[in-house]
Amino acid sequence: MAFINYVTQIQFDFGAISLLKSECQRVGITKPLIVTDAGVKAAGILQKALDQLGGMAIEVFDQTPSNPTEAAVMAAAQQYQKSGCDGLIAVGGGSAIDCAKGVAIAATHTKCELGSLKTFATIEGGSGLITDRVAPLIAIPTTSGTGSEVARGAIIIVADGRKLGFHSWFLVPKTAICDPDLTLGLPPKLTAATGMDAVAHCMETFMAPLFNPPADGIALDGLARAWAHIERATQNGSDREARRQLMSASMQGAMAFQKGLGCVHSLSHSLGGVNPMLHHGTLNAMFLPAVVAFNAQAESIQTEHRLDRMAYAMGLGEGRGDDIPIAIKDMNMRLGLPSGLAAMGVTSQQFGNIINGALADHCHKTNPVIASASQYIEMLTLSM
Repeated sequence: MAFINYVTQIQFDFGAISLLKSECQRVGITKPLIVTDAGVKAAGILQKALDQLGGMAIEVFDQTPSNPTEAAVMAAAQQYQKSGCDGLIAVGGGSAIDCAKGVAIAATHTKCELGSLKTFATIEGGSGLITDRVAPLIAIPTTSGTGSEVARGAIIIVADGRKLGFHSWFLVPKTAICDPDLTLGLPPKLTAATGMDAVAHCMETFMAPLFNPPADGIALDGLARAWAHIERATQNGSDREARRQLMSASMQGAMAFQKGLGCVHSLSHSLGGVNPMLHHGTLNAMFLPAVVAFNAQAESIQTEHRLDRMAYAMGLGEGRGDDIPIAIKDMNMRLGLPSGLAAMGVTSQQFGNIINGALADHCHKTNPVIASASQYIEMLTLSM
């Protein structure tokens, strides 16, 4: 049975952050905890949000790490409870938004004890434990990649070191404020890495076998927008049209991936847990060529011409699906991303732990071909 759900209220435009206070009023937030990170604060973007909230009592948690951890979630949840907050505003990339989603659970469902969050993880059977008690959340993305502002999931490194997914429709932000102005100062390497995250979302969800034609259409259009504008946004960060298109692609990828992702994400989630210093979007860019080539054997990919349709959206021409892996590698090179996992410090000695995590990841079973351990070894080797 196909389940299709779209999705939340989105305010999308240059200057949309000016609607923040009215959106707080709309969803009933009177004393928010703003969840952000030190980089967003240093860049002055946090202040732009604060400037819109005059007259409101506000708490700020600005210690979100680059990969959100349970420890950060619990620290923010304790601040939320101690200060009597009644809602959350996430200002940042996927890390801040996912951290805020963790807080939305922990502050309302647990006693905020370290080690308790995994109870709510998808692979632990915890999705059903997440209820409408979650704290209301407004998400303001400052990167164009994760799309977490319109997604029902969060990825958090829990206390035992695993990088786990948390999924519930109750976690979808009440409002997504997508303001491309907030991405104009994003450095080139971060623009490239987060942009390839959006590309990966659009590609993987389009290849996923579940029946969801709206998701397919949204993903294919998002891929076309991302592929056509990622270089422009990386090379000229002040290119407003490129920033607008890339933010749309990011949003679209996450609107679509309710259909499911696949081996790219099962591998990047796992490796991100093995080494939390590695950037998720960069890992996705490294894994995409090998996974696309692996997926080419799937019956659904062949009969529905999915690689050819992606190639057409990417401007490669009709019937050029086999060219996608090399096109991705070429794009990674032009964007200044690493040449492979080895350049990021990954070694073959880590393969065992990576594969164990990938086989257990929630994205593993929604790939068009269910990968074995030996096939994951091959994908890792090709991605080195």
